[in-house]
Amino acid sequence: MVYTVSVGQRYQAVLAVLEDGLMVTEVAGKIGVSRQTRHAWLRRYAQGGLDALADRSHRPRSCPHQMDPQVQVRLVELRQAHPTWGPDRLLYRLERENVDRRAANRPALDRTAAALQRSFGGAA
Repeated sequence: MVYTVSVGQRYQAVLAVLEDGLMVTEVAGKIGVSRQTRHAWLRRYAQGGLDALADRSHRPRSCPHQMDPQVQVRLVELRQAHPTWGPDRLLYRLERENVDRRAANRPALDRTAAALQRSFGGAA
């Protein structure tokens, strides 16, 4: 079972270790979190104070395999101009236009083509 711990509870737990001198494992047991989590809170508090104890997003900061937006726009243009072309032909055409091979690869084109089909319907 997952328990959510508020910023105030995190702060109280940090103070219990820093000011009251309690052991990390003792405080962690009282509030039902691991000692690793408690150490992470202590690090975050030391680096950024109370604000650093706020809930954080679990969303990744970046997506390295995401296709460049300019390549996506060009792909949409090619797909609209040539609806019968498949991913291999589109990739060939993008390569002829000096698009970076890493920016447009077969799996990325397949995913983008599938997304286009969902968005615009029909053949993508």
